[in-house]
Amino acid sequence: MDPLKMAQNQPVRVGSPLGTPATTDEASRDKENGHRTVLYARVSTADQTLEHQQTQAKAAGFQLDEVVADHGVSGLSTALRDRPEGRRLFDLLRAGDALVVRWVDRLGRNYRDVTDTIREFMRRGVIIRTVINNMTFDGATKDPMQQAVRDALIAFMAASAQAQAEATKEAQKAGIAHARANDDGTKFRGRKPTFTWDSLALAQALLNQGVGVAEIAKTTGLARQTVYRIQKEPERQAAVLAAWYPKSEPTHI
Repeated sequence: MDPLKMAQNQPVRVGSPLGTPATTDEASRDKENGHRTVLYARVSTADQTLEHQQTQAKAAGFQLDEVVADHGVSGLSTALRDRPEGRRLFDLLRAGDALVVRWVDRLGRNYRDVTDTIREFMRRGVIIRTVINNMTFDGATKDPMQQAVRDALIAFMAASAQAQAEATKEAQKAGIAHARANDDGTKFRGRKPTFTWDSLALAQALLNQGVGVAEIAKTTGLARQTVYRIQKEPERQAAVLAAWYPKSEPTHI
């Protein structure tokens, strides 16, 4: 089974019998059993907000018992255990609890850290769920084939998060270099872009995961034509953004 195709089909539980849907009824059952649903948000740039990640989670049907957030930390260089609030998760979550993240890149953008983190939580009996595509990961299955599919998908998503972070940084550098070489920062900037560094990175991440343009436009709030331009000319769109916001290049992704 192709992990990428699985990622595009929603909702799906990975780690229980294949094809078992992850429904909102599970949240009600968790409440009855005393299990908690905790949203973890990582706000690493000025373009991101905790409120936006919270709103997305609630709109997707998650009933949150607690919200834990880290601000201004890098997902590439700072492991979850080394973040002030990320460290709390390991003390807070118990077997049967659900950890909700907008996407795995909120846990981190380092392949080893993300895969180790998800596996550690699964060993503890914690269920990991994503807002985007409503993916669910748990350690319930003992079937080797199902475990292999689950682990392959986790590895794919973690590798994609790291690759996208590195690609975005390169695009930002190229865009800023282009803007500085061809403009003094006040002229020839063209029309002001309708997207930010954060929405550019999110759109590129979803494009790399094979998500359709219409779905990306709905998720990011961008116009379809904007998504098409990002898909066709990512470096040029980064350059346009850098011409308007040369000082807003995020140091954390």
